[in-house]
Amino acid sequence: MQSLTARGYAQIYQGSRRQEWQAVLEFFQRGFPAVVQRSRGYIALATALFVFAGLMAWWLSWHDPRFISLVVPSGMIHQVRDRGELWTGSIVGIEPFASSSIMVNNIQVSFGAIAGGMTGGLLTAYMMLFNGLLIGTVGALVGQNNLAVPFWAFVFPHGSLELPAIFLAGGAGFLLARALLFPGQYRRSDALKLYGAQAAQLAFGLVPMLVLAGIIEGFFSPQPNIPDLVKYVTGILLFVGLVWYLGRR
Repeated sequence: MQSLTARGYAQIYQGSRRQEWQAVLEFFQRGFPAVVQRSRGYIALATALFVFAGLMAWWLSWHDPRFISLVVPSGMIHQVRDRGELWTGSIVGIEPFASSSIMVNNIQVSFGAIAGGMTGGLLTAYMMLFNGLLIGTVGALVGQNNLAVPFWAFVFPHGSLELPAIFLAGGAGFLLARALLFPGQYRRSDALKLYGAQAAQLAFGLVPMLVLAGIIEGFFSPQPNIPDLVKYVTGILLFVGLVWYLGRR
């Protein structure tokens, strides 16, 4: 009797675990691309804010170099302008620590952008604008000092996953803001359940993207022995693959 009970217990709970893994696999095969496509307007808004801030920061930095000092730490400016080198070499030699730190930071930023939807989207919008401002300013700084090629070679491999994940997080935040501000035909509590579930699916799907981006940024992107061309090609291929995957029907 005990043996029969033990076998029954194992069958029930092993079967339950198999069903859970099957559900996860099904989500990443079909569910995640589908929820991204349903949320494309909100993701586009987050992307547009980021790009707008980046372009404005780039333009201001080129027309008034003093603007850079308002955004970029003085140590980084000194390293780029006076020493003619990037800061990315500091990752080499501490790859495991750097990779895990990058993952944690990016996940915190992304979940902060999602939670920002509960401020009516104000915090989400701020985070998209701030991150766009930062990368636009840094891009202008390295461009002014003839370091654009190695800098973007560093950014391309992991940025092809990291930046889209941040845009997805922004889209999730704006979904929550939509529920709060414009519940439409639903009661606000029901709208939060509906759009909150959609935002949660986006959050669940973007975590593996950030984990993979953190591994690439820690172990691949900063390596000086990997040619810049290889890094550019890797980033382009990853981005094309991501677009294909998220666009699947």
